[in-house]
Amino acid sequence: MNKLPDGGLALASLEEQLLQPGVKGLPITEPLRQGAIGVQRWNVLAGDTSFPVAVLKQSALQHNLDWMQCFCQRYGAVLAPHGKTTMSPQLFGAQLGNGAWGITLATISQVQIAYRFGVRRVLLANELVAPADIRAVLHLMKEDAGFEFFALVDSAEGVARLSQAVQHSGLQRPLPLLVELGIAGKRAGCRSAQQVLELARAVAQAPGLELAGIEGYEGLLVSHDRAADVEAVSTFVAQIVEIVRQADKEGLFGATQILLSAGGSAYFDLVARGFSRIDGLSRPVLPVLRSGCYLTNDHGFYHGLTQELGEREGAVLKDGLLPALEVWSVVLSRPEPTLAILSMGKRDASYDIDLPLPLLVHRPGDAKPQALPEGVRIEKMNDQHAYLRLPEGHALCETLQVGDLLGCGISHPCTTFDKWTLLLAVDDDYTVHHAVNTFF
Repeated sequence: MNKLPDGGLALASLEEQLLQPGVKGLPITEPLRQGAIGVQRWNVLAGDTSFPVAVLKQSALQHNLDWMQCFCQRYGAVLAPHGKTTMSPQLFGAQLGNGAWGITLATISQVQIAYRFGVRRVLLANELVAPADIRAVLHLMKEDAGFEFFALVDSAEGVARLSQAVQHSGLQRPLPLLVELGIAGKRAGCRSAQQVLELARAVAQAPGLELAGIEGYEGLLVSHDRAADVEAVSTFVAQIVEIVRQADKEGLFGATQILLSAGGSAYFDLVARGFSRIDGLSRPVLPVLRSGCYLTNDHGFYHGLTQELGEREGAVLKDGLLPALEVWSVVLSRPEPTLAILSMGKRDASYDIDLPLPLLVHRPGDAKPQALPEGVRIEKMNDQHAYLRLPEGHALCETLQVGDLLGCGISHPCTTFDKWTLLLAVDDDYTVHHAVNTFF
């Protein structure tokens, strides 16, 4: 029998690995031990790093960790943050160390990576169907009795495949499943409460399986009409709660507690509030939220949504979530009075929702960076270049120079993290303290 990996040793090995020249953002010409990065005392504003460089502001990360912990405590919920946002073992560790119940993931390769680095409770927010993926999960469950795993199901075919696989595997404990309630025209999930209940009965009766709970994803209801969103999400959450009541009334749940899960990064307060109203069941209910983008937030899409969340929550949870992720680049060219070409592009920063948002300009040697005025925007990006458009007649048209540094916020952190194998954690003065790795 092969010994399964120790998460602590795997994390420690990241600090011991030798980083070779060519790691994006690092200014090295010879191999450098990752754990020695902080000793270098590089400062982004001094131009010490290579550009572009992605940075995580440590103070904002810690604020967001603490804020979400307080939020969950307020509603009696637990957090299984979606790991696909960062796919960073160090950030998984920070989330678990700050009280997260587990980690949510989307694919079995993500599960295996998380397990390698010490994650021992996983909620797969996806259907488990491919034979190789099923075998991989059952292998972990067989080899490690301490590994807790939950998956989603939305079809009788899925139930049958999983039941058969568990029986053939020799696993001596049931595979816990949550039946997924979906939304018409959207992603996976049963399309009605009746379908969910019928499938829940099938799971409860299937050899080798256990009905652990009911699940949904309200993030698919996000639109440009916020009032309509709030109503639709609240209705969707209430539907999940009612399904749980009915399934419990029929005695379908097999574990000592019932998992009730939803909660993306946009309307998780509505989910938490709706889930907190369920009581009077045969066993305790565990509301599991799955927000992943809360950790870094952003300067665009989620920033606006979480500001609205803060208004709904009132002053109880003050300050809200803070943007922690920035991408810095250098001005490569000033070919026209109102145009600057930056050293970052689609390979470096999110562009699937909004283009990067210019925040700060800095000339190495100056005291501190300056906020960019309204009207400065990135109008398009190529693979490796961004087009920074300056307001006609603004002083920046004369003062912005080749070699100046531009700090950009992003909109939708998920699709910036997946462009970097390594990001640098900085203090509020942009001095680099350590690195975090990603595994996409």
